[in-house]
Amino acid sequence: MTKKCLALLSLTLLINACASEHAAGTIPSAGLEAVAAPSAGPGEGRTMYLFALARLRATEGDQDAALVLLRQAMESDPAAAYLHTAAAQILLQQNKPEEALVESQTAINTDPAFLQAQLLSGNILMTMQREKEAIPYYKKVMELDPTKEEVYLHVAIYYLKSFEYEQAVDTLKALVKASPDSALGYYYLAKTYEQMRLPREALGYYKKALDLKPDFEQALIEMGISQETQGLIPDAIESYKGLLDINPANANVVQHLAQLYIQQKRLSEALALLQEKGGKTLENSRKIGLLFLELERYDDAVKTFQEILEVEPASQQVRFYLATAYEEKDAADLAIAEFLKVPKESPYYPDAVGHLAYLYKEKGTPEKGIALLKEEVKDQPSRVEPYLHLAGLYESMERYREGVDTLNSMDDKLQNDPRVLFRLGILYDKLGQKEQSVAMMKRVIAATPDDANALNYLGYTYAEMGVNLEEALSYLKKAVELKPDDGFIMDSLGWTYFKLKRYNEAVAQLERAAELSDEDATVLGHLADAYCAARSYKKALPLYRKLQKLEPEQNAELAEKIRHCRQESGEK
Repeated sequence: MTKKCLALLSLTLLINACASEHAAGTIPSAGLEAVAAPSAGPGEGRTMYLFALARLRATEGDQDAALVLLRQAMESDPAAAYLHTAAAQILLQQNKPEEALVESQTAINTDPAFLQAQLLSGNILMTMQREKEAIPYYKKVMELDPTKEEVYLHVAIYYLKSFEYEQAVDTLKALVKASPDSALGYYYLAKTYEQMRLPREALGYYKKALDLKPDFEQALIEMGISQETQGLIPDAIESYKGLLDINPANANVVQHLAQLYIQQKRLSEALALLQEKGGKTLENSRKIGLLFLELERYDDAVKTFQEILEVEPASQQVRFYLATAYEEKDAADLAIAEFLKVPKESPYYPDAVGHLAYLYKEKGTPEKGIALLKEEVKDQPSRVEPYLHLAGLYESMERYREGVDTLNSMDDKLQNDPRVLFRLGILYDKLGQKEQSVAMMKRVIAATPDDANALNYLGYTYAEMGVNLEEALSYLKKAVELKPDDGFIMDSLGWTYFKLKRYNEAVAQLERAAELSDEDATVLGHLADAYCAARSYKKALPLYRKLQKLEPEQNAELAEKIRHCRQESGEK
């Protein structure tokens, strides 16, 4: 077989298009085989032979030889756009983008409709970070071949980076019109609408991308994040679950989904997920142990933390958790033994001492706990926590004055800590010193205006005192905004409405408070009183009767309230 025949045979095997699907934003890395040549015409045999030979040399890795052959071919046919495009491709691979651009533009000058030259010029300019100059070439490609997905994406991403959102949207909509099955087109439409702060529209396009490509992991991730930012947490959870169906080994998604379950108080689901897919790491085991602790499965928590300590005995964090698990399961001696193993230099030591002090109190040796905390106060005079632990212990023993004295003995700077002010406010309240209590809570709110607990405490104090009720209402409304699912704050708001004789509003808030607080006796009492004041006697009666069982010491007062309700309702 002659060399000329070999060349013609080679031509029949040419690949006439660039590499197929690739990630958006990347430049095709096709070699010389990506450049299509026209069919050989009369007198073009030598040119085609040299071109085929150049491709062969390029395939063998000899780019310099390939370039020489292409130059020889150009001498035979200087107006052949495909030869200049092929030379540009080799020069680009040799990291000579300026020279490559000259060749690709020469190709365009000889044949403006030669798609591969237009595409290559755009790609070269992109590698030179001259994105704006690349756009006209890409737009020409879009005219010549409306199905070139990657070109639309290059243009759209450029507009997106330049904050030219309308142009990005127009480009991407043109893409999905030309190629309705372009999952990437819909994905980038979603990304564009996200940046335009139109999250609902973005979600619609994420869903279209996923309809076309259900295993599109990045789209699922982005959709989940978008749903989270919109507060659609249950929907986000479903998105992440779908992602794990595709890729069960995605550890980041497993951990994030577990965290969402925890935020939603779906602790059992978080536990099952971490046990099934969280892996065998110590960190995952630690999280499992904490979930056991939160779910009051104390024996399982103890076992989990013990297993971690067998592998990592120096972990003071896990040691602290183990001691806490023992404490929660009323194994005081075991808890004390573990808390005592936490060394002084550990960041967990101050809290360990606080737990020890309360355990000693429960075992009937409170002075031992007091001595331990006093020693910690002496050793750590610049830390707030030891003082708070000691004051809290005195409070639990109803030694309120000693609690106040402890906190007042602190350095002036430490006394301005909102935690100290809040604790002082409670202690003054229990000492019957309402004015001092109110003053402390106002200082807390001045320092931390979004402290829902301080807002609640001050508002409820005013309500109980029957003073400054409108001011109390403003504090409590803000507290409810900050903690909408806190039944006790909701109770305070409802009770303030009651004190203002706005009984229907009181009932509405207190009914919700009863649901949120798991029917706490104080909340039920407030709700019953509100029903009675609103003349809903038949609703008040069963609550008062329930309270007789919950608070037998209040039986006489409750009996009088029951008598009144029965009389007003006509019940015999």
